[in-house]
Amino acid sequence: MTTLRRLLVLTLLIPPALAAADEPTRSPRPNLKIRGVYGGIPSQIFERGETLDDYAINAVWIGSGGATAEVVGGLKAKAPGVKVFAEFNTMHDAEYLADHPDAAPVGPDGLRSPAPDGWQGICPTHAEHRRERMAAFRKTLADAPVDGIWLDYHHAHASWEQAEPNLPDTCFCPRCLEAFAKATGTPLGEGPASAIAARLLDEHRRAWVDWRCGVFTDWVREFRAIVDEVRPGALLGTFHCPWTADERDGALRDKLAIDLKAQSKYLDVFSIMPYHARFGHADDPAWIARQTARLGEYLGVRGEPGERLKIWPIVQLADWGEAVRAGDVADILDHGTRPPATGVMIFHWSGVGGDRAKVEAMGRAYRGYR
Repeated sequence: MTTLRRLLVLTLLIPPALAAADEPTRSPRPNLKIRGVYGGIPSQIFERGETLDDYAINAVWIGSGGATAEVVGGLKAKAPGVKVFAEFNTMHDAEYLADHPDAAPVGPDGLRSPAPDGWQGICPTHAEHRRERMAAFRKTLADAPVDGIWLDYHHAHASWEQAEPNLPDTCFCPRCLEAFAKATGTPLGEGPASAIAARLLDEHRRAWVDWRCGVFTDWVREFRAIVDEVRPGALLGTFHCPWTADERDGALRDKLAIDLKAQSKYLDVFSIMPYHARFGHADDPAWIARQTARLGEYLGVRGEPGERLKIWPIVQLADWGEAVRAGDVADILDHGTRPPATGVMIFHWSGVGGDRAKVEAMGRAYRGYR
């Protein structure tokens, strides 16, 4: 039997389902420029003697603490053309409070606000913490050849990454109260902190919310200035809550102090976090596309060439809350890559890298988009 005939026979013996599983379902998405992984270097792929291109991965997000020149340079050497982005934590830092107790957010009762479900935030007007974060941000950009840097946990003291969020009102420390009064000219009145907080959350609520959002936006302004100075051309992105402006009684601004429209002046990429399984939509991955589309409508982003702002969702493949089935990966990524999205990444490699079925499903989907 000739070699060619042997190959033909072997091909016929391969079950059709298995053969189809090895090939991507062709669904080209020419506007989808980024197919990424978040949460660790995909070392398992390299250890198998494979390449990131075998899985059509062209971008990797790693924590800023590990984004050294050696690590980033090594990854780019192994995967020519890959984009490497750093993730930068701005406000979630329980350890900082050990030496700086005055940086703890204060609740409406005038007392330190407990960490909601273990998520410890920092007072956004604590000047020393802001200087420390800006210095660390600058160092990351200066030391490593990253293609961009993404803000993470850039919101008020809260635990929103769950089906039922915990959203305390903060921060009513003397520093914040003084800064608010000075910036807005709003009289605080007499009485204890609890009485002042009550007035701010009632008759002065709109001015209070606008001011708080402005504080967080001003951090973004400074981050932008550092990027432009230290690594011009690098992208500045943000990982952010997937709620619309109207959901949960406007909690995106009122509770989390996230003003996406104001921040858009300084950002390049919005990475909405529609973790469908974590947030109670395990059986409705189309929720991912709906939230992304609403974000696009809100920001005026359509996912077309030449737009300054971009939307690159981060979608959940790792088990967190409800489990994510390997059989659902293609559907999840399909909804995460629909316009206005022009990029996508999976959450998170450390929870997915050891699951060969999910990794292969991701690769098939990514290859099909090229």
